[in-house]
Amino acid sequence: MNSQIKIAVIDDEQLILEGVKMLLSNEKNISVCLTSNNGPDFIEKLGSLSEDDFPHIALVDVQMQPMNGFELVEILKEKHPELRIIILSSHYKTSILGYMVKLGVSAFLPKNSDKKTFIDAITMVYKNGVFFTAEDHQMLFTYMNSSAKKKSLFEMEDELSEREKDVVKLICQEYTNNEIGEKLFISPRTVESHRQRILEKIGAKNTVGIVIYAVVNNIYSLDKM
Repeated sequence: MNSQIKIAVIDDEQLILEGVKMLLSNEKNISVCLTSNNGPDFIEKLGSLSEDDFPHIALVDVQMQPMNGFELVEILKEKHPELRIIILSSHYKTSILGYMVKLGVSAFLPKNSDKKTFIDAITMVYKNGVFFTAEDHQMLFTYMNSSAKKKSLFEMEDELSEREKDVVKLICQEYTNNEIGEKLFISPRTVESHRQRILEKIGAKNTVGIVIYAVVNNIYSLDKM
């Protein structure tokens, strides 16, 4: 990997902020460019950054005051949709998967994750837009076998067409609209129309939601990522 991955860390525990910075200090391809101990402060700092200094990924704590992590993510996704989010939490819950889809979060990591998992998550989120641990993988397949849970994640009135599924598969492989158009023999504008229609149908906010939808519905395999 040639590009430097710029990371922002938002956590109300100073030890966590310092610990993450120390953990990543020896990683040549990863640097912490911004830290904050609360949501409003982070939003203000983020708004003042130049494009060159803007982080690729934000590591966001869930339990913060006066704004919790999920509230912060909703604002970030509205103001800075290109920023990828990894949620950090001391409490790992299966219900988090629903939040990941609805908010467009790229990964969820317990704070007691080992260093390898932590680095892998950052690298894969930067590369593919999403990262799943082995436990996440199992939860996804549990959702796949539960129509009630699947419905709670994606409340759809219309199923995806076969052409839309083809577009989804190529989106999961990180192809651009132009590249998808070439492969499917359609125009980039038509691809963009399909993309927007897919987002509307599945109720997702971004490409991360499309990827998670594809995995949950067995359209695309995690093994290919």
